[in-house]
Amino acid sequence: MESLFRAWKTSRKAYLRFFENYSLEQLNYIPKGFSNNLIWNIGHIIATQHKLIYIGSDAKGHIPDEIFNRYQSGTRPTVPVSQQEADLLKSLLIEQIEPTIRDFNNKKFVSYQERTTGTGFHLTSIYDAFEWNNFHEGLHLGYMMSIRKFIG
Repeated sequence: MESLFRAWKTSRKAYLRFFENYSLEQLNYIPKGFSNNLIWNIGHIIATQHKLIYIGSDAKGHIPDEIFNRYQSGTRPTVPVSQQEADLLKSLLIEQIEPTIRDFNNKKFVSYQERTTGTGFHLTSIYDAFEWNNFHEGLHLGYMMSIRKFIG
């Protein structure tokens, strides 16, 4: 699990750099041919990690319900994200890590609701959920690298 956690931390640091390198306007920009933007992808990986790990384990998580509802699968950006919400997403990127690892080490995830993701990956355990989460974050990092090519 330590290698999974290290990969997750590295992924989150890569996402954090988008806040350092792009303005709020650029984070909110949806290029032609895309259905979302940089900031939505960041919110989405936060919401998905919550769904995979906490909801999948029937455990209480660490993100506000409104963030989960706004960025879960099937959503799209409908209005620009405010600076206040961008700041919250930025903090959640990093602040989610240690409590989740602590919850894992404290055996908070005692059961897991087996399921198949929308892309066909079958998850049977919390271990599968952590592995899939890292893969999912890598996919969205790739989407963001494509989006950034269209930002001036």
